[in-house]
Amino acid sequence: MTAATATTATTATEAAYAQRRGELEEYFDRTASSAWAALTSDAPVGRIRATVRAGRERMRETLLGYLPEDLTGARVLDAGCGTGTFATCLAARGADVVAIDISQTLVDLARQRAEAEGVGPGTIEYRVGDMLDPSLGIFDWVVALDSLIHYPADQLQALIVQLCARTRFGVAFTFVPRTALLSIMHVVGKTFPRGNRSPDIRPITERALRARLGADEAMAGFTCGRSDRVESGFYTSQAMELRRA
Repeated sequence: MTAATATTATTATEAAYAQRRGELEEYFDRTASSAWAALTSDAPVGRIRATVRAGRERMRETLLGYLPEDLTGARVLDAGCGTGTFATCLAARGADVVAIDISQTLVDLARQRAEAEGVGPGTIEYRVGDMLDPSLGIFDWVVALDSLIHYPADQLQALIVQLCARTRFGVAFTFVPRTALLSIMHVVGKTFPRGNRSPDIRPITERALRARLGADEAMAGFTCGRSDRVESGFYTSQAMELRRA
């Protein structure tokens, strides 16, 4: 690949990412904010959403298990913080958290919940915007719980690479593993109008993701560590940790 071709490919990926981010902002900020508020609370939900809630809770504990128990003084980026549950867990371990999401509505709710709970001993700075914003600076750790799952493989790879570039120790994130059932659901979902349904997820096999990251020169200083799958009814997600060698 020539330098010109590489530049063109990078520009195209960035443009596609910006478009996808806009679609997600529209959904989470306007269409589904009330549903996500209920899902991430103790409010009663239906059977399907109950399995999703249970799965997300297990996944949150899984990602927390990839991080040190004592995060006192550590700077942590919660990339795609949603309603802020993960951020409060990080702060409880002593971390100074930057919690960012593209949805103003969800960030406002996250801030309100943290204030109501009197979260400490760490701190949480809430931001609305792009998780890749260079003004956010450098972090000790980056976490991304189900916030990268809507991006296709090339964008997912670029997101992970850029998040790794701004961490001193490691990144803990989730992706949706490609399975036969999910592949069928993905194909079928494309044949119907989307309307106000959530943006589709983009499954990828662990093998393919590891191959992509392993072949990327920018990831030379990182190693892929633990990887754990969580399945709970209608929720399927896989955790992975990347650490500086």
